[in-house]
Amino acid sequence: MIYGLFVIFLFLTIGNLLSDLIGGFIPGSVIGMLLLFASLLLKIVKADDIRPSATTLTSNMALFFLPAGVGVITATAILEKFWASILISSIISTVLIIVAVAWIQQKMEKWRQ
Repeated sequence: MIYGLFVIFLFLTIGNLLSDLIGGFIPGSVIGMLLLFASLLLKIVKADDIRPSATTLTSNMALFFLPAGVGVITATAILEKFWASILISSIISTVLIIVAVAWIQQKMEKWRQ
């Protein structure tokens, strides 16, 4: 389990460093996740090595949303002022994410066959 955590946090660190190099345009966590995904596809990292750590992290995912929830509660003045634009952008981004995930899933299903 410790090795799996090491690998996950290593890719997170590499992603953060690359993000800093490009000026933070893409978050380091996203870059690290993409690098980890690529290394799993290329079999550089074995999925069995990180599965216990990844399962533990994802099963406790709700804990990672607590700081964001507290931040939202403390920003009620901003939410009251910009509620319409926040709502519209949330709806649009949700629809775009659903479309993107569906498209990627279809491509991966074709690739798998």
